[in-house]
Amino acid sequence: MAAKPLESPASFVDQGVVPGDVVLDLSSMANQTVKLGGGLRQDCDAISVMKSGKLRFSKPNKYWVESSQKRYVPCVEDTVLGIVVDTKADNFLVDIKGPALAFLPVLAFEGGTRRNIPKFEVGTLLYVRVVKANTGMNPELSCTDANGKAAEFGPLRDGYMFESSTSLSRMLLSSPTCPVLEALGKKLSFEIAVGLNGRVWVNAASPSTVILVSNAIMNSESLSGVQQKIMVEKLLQRVQ
Repeated sequence: MAAKPLESPASFVDQGVVPGDVVLDLSSMANQTVKLGGGLRQDCDAISVMKSGKLRFSKPNKYWVESSQKRYVPCVEDTVLGIVVDTKADNFLVDIKGPALAFLPVLAFEGGTRRNIPKFEVGTLLYVRVVKANTGMNPELSCTDANGKAAEFGPLRDGYMFESSTSLSRMLLSSPTCPVLEALGKKLSFEIAVGLNGRVWVNAASPSTVILVSNAIMNSESLSGVQQKIMVEKLLQRVQ
């Protein structure tokens, strides 16, 4: 019996997949660099699924499996919110909701040298980037972008941090802007940082704005785009 030819990658994107599904054939994608996110593994030229969920794609060529879960599996280039739990001579130990603590080298900052090592107290909230995520090893973090610049990375002061599922975090970071953030941004002024590890930080001049934005985001996960906008309008009417 002849083997069934593999469908094109586009046919699997945004579709439900289960462990064992082969979603990509690298032999048919010559001269293309493919980045694999969580839920996928490579076996020779075949890319197969390791967990149930929906296959997602982002340009130029990154694929991952998105599922609603609290536990976070670190992947290289993920941006996450971490909490400092301990400090060592050469690094900070950071909780990123993964299977193991991550470490942030004291020199992993823009212009970092032994003379200007940052000082973070236990409990400090950091916006960081995952630079190493090998199986069986503690993930490594950085407070710089790929060009060595601080960009938006570093400690997050004040504000309010809450936890969510990883799928909600990805929805908030999707492009174009997700409906709930678009609707809130038209009426309110606030700052937000979203970690792919299921943590969200919100800050605003007024505590009532922080509460409203946080509640709107937490209520949005199971709603459609239209329902998210209606929900935001109702929340805004209550505080006017």
